[in-house]
Amino acid sequence: MARTEDATLELFRSVPVIPVVVIDDASDSVALARALVAGGLRIIEITLRTAAGIEAIRRIAAEVPEAVVGAGSVLTPATAVAAEKAGARFLVSPGTTGLLRAAFEATALPCLGGAATASEAMVMAEAGFTFMKFFPAETSGGVAALKALGGPLPHLTFCPTGGIDVQRAATYLGLPNVACVGGSWITPADALRERAFDRIEALARAAVSLNDARPRR
Repeated sequence: MARTEDATLELFRSVPVIPVVVIDDASDSVALARALVAGGLRIIEITLRTAAGIEAIRRIAAEVPEAVVGAGSVLTPATAVAAEKAGARFLVSPGTTGLLRAAFEATALPCLGGAATASEAMVMAEAGFTFMKFFPAETSGGVAALKALGGPLPHLTFCPTGGIDVQRAATYLGLPNVACVGGSWITPADALRERAFDRIEALARAAVSLNDARPRR
């Protein structure tokens, strides 16, 4: 588990923001991924909240090799298996049940399980996961909560997601226990609907500039 955790943390620290994408039409996925990569964000989380999610992952994995595409909103072991078969290179969940944690332990893929409280984070840490998703970030206490968790749990690192925009992202990234943030503002629904991929590329470039908010490591 330790080597997997190190690799997971290294992967997610390579960018300040992970685009959290809700896509309705898989035919848009390749152009979307290319726009994000061109903007400097190569790690892309395609959520499985829509029927297009698995197919979008499959297309990006096959046609945009420079992207690191993963599956978000993974809720069951079966979904984790389906996402991996489609070409997902990492898995993300909003929370972490016992069955899902076991599925994460069984795969070689980087996995980012969700936690919203100290107890949930400690349960994951007992299983060997020291890097996790903090979700839903804003309604779970936001920056103040993560600062508080950093006191008794300094060995844990988080990717806060949920309710974060470009302004809030900089504050989160300034915390020593935050590796990156997840955000849907980079791929807004109207831009996807209008296929405004140039706008998405510009939003990705702006997100990359948030590197300046991160503490030196």
